[in-house]
Parts: sequence; C-alpha cells; structure tokens
Amino acid sequence: MTTTMEKKENGVSRAERMQCGCAYAPGVDIIENQNEVILLADVPGATAKDIDINFEQGELTIHAHIPSRQGDETRFLLREYGVGDFHRTFAVGEGVDAQAIRAQMSNGVLKVHLPKSEKIKPRKIAVQSE
Repeated sequence: MTTTMEKKENGVSRAERMQCGCAYAPGVDIIENQNEVILLADVPGATAKDIDINFEQGELTIHAHIPSRQGDETRFLLREYGVGDFHRTFAVGEGVDAQAIRAQMSNGVLKVHLPKSEKIKPRKIAVQSE
C-alpha cells in the first residue's frame, strides 16, 4: 500500500510518500554531457516491468518493486540480505526536455536519459564582417 501526505517545507507544500514494508534508496551516478544528463541507478532484482518512472512539476521519481525471494514459511538460519522496493526522487532543472526523457534497464542498472532542451544548449555564434 502506498499513499501520499502533504508536507510543508519552507512554506511550500510537497507530497511525502509513505509505504508499508522496507524501501531502499538506490545508489546513483549522474553524468552530464553536451546533449543530456544521464542517471544510472542500481536496482538489483528489478526488471523493466517492475519499474515506474514519473516526471511531474520538476521532480523525477523512480520506484522499483522488488518481489520477495522467499515465501513467508521460510525459516532463515542467517539473513543479511534485505529485500525491498527502491524509491528515489530528484529535482530536475527547467533545462531538461521532459517530453524526450527515456529509460532502459540492463543487468540490474536503470539508465535514465534526460535530454537538454535546445534553448539551454551552448551554441556557436557566427561573426560576420561588415
């Protein structure tokens, strides 16, 4: 079960996510090149169909549902590896073309492409002689 609750921070309302069960923040690398920002997130155990990515009001939210590896009847002798969903939200600047965001999943790594909008890309200005 997942719900949201309003939370005020510095006079601004934000949705606060609440969830039953264990949730983890995936480790990420964020890379920038001339044309885009790339977000790489570790989400072991997730498949492409388990992942929800939403972009709304300048926030990119990643949620990956990870099913339990064992049934409720399992009797662990030692348990060190936690299993739970992944959830993380990022503030994204206005320079991203929201309509062109795309994502792919491979070997437990989610790759989200955030293309820069044309208006913020550097451009060369031609100088003309008179």
